[in-house]
Order: sequence, then C-alpha cells, then structure tokens
Amino acid sequence: MTDPTARVHELNLFRQYFGLVVAGKKTIEVRVKYPHLADLAAGDIIRFRIKGTDDSCEVKVKRVTEYPEFEALLDGEGPANVNPTATRDQQLANIRAIYPPEKEALGALAIEIQLSHPEALA
Repeated sequence: MTDPTARVHELNLFRQYFGLVVAGKKTIEVRVKYPHLADLAAGDIIRFRIKGTDDSCEVKVKRVTEYPEFEALLDGEGPANVNPTATRDQQLANIRAIYPPEKEALGALAIEIQLSHPEALA
C-alpha cells in the first residue's frame, strides 16, 4: 500500500527499462531536470507505466542527485546501477537518443529507486 503522505509521480518508461526495474536490477533512473521533476524528493513514489499498456509498477524514491550532464551521472552512479545489460558507452548513446543536447542542458537527475512491493511480483 502506498504511503498516503507520499507524493506520487506518474512517469512513462520504455519496456526494456521497465523490466529491469521490476526485476530489481535497475536502481538508478535517469531523467532530465524538467520543471515537473524539480521537487522530486526521497520518500516520493514513482508509478512507472509502459505507454499504451496497463503495465505499471511503483517504486519509492530513496535519493535524487543532480548532475550537470549524463556522463558525470554515469560516472558518479555507476553504469551497472542504471542499466546492468549495457556498457557505459551504450548507455550514454541510448540516453542521448532519448534526450537531445538542449534537454541535457537542463541538468541530469539520478533517481535512486526501490520497488515498493517486490513481494507482489514474486
């Protein structure tokens, strides 16, 4: 059950990353510091959805760290925490394919996450 005092943020996630989150293998979510995420904080809940499906999962935000760009984020957080199935260079290319330079210029957020209800997925 979700903490009634926690703020809930709804975010879309690509299927490949959703699977890693649900499996507990992806512990750092990467996002651009958009205005709607500027107040994201430890204790908040993120409900990830695969766009166009009913698939969703909830994670608890453990920590949010801001970086000036994606390379610094991957170096600071460790690529295996972001995506254990891809090399650092592959991840950087994948992230930059999602977020062009003008978006990266807003700043990068490393969001440490933990499944809210891992037992429900067993």
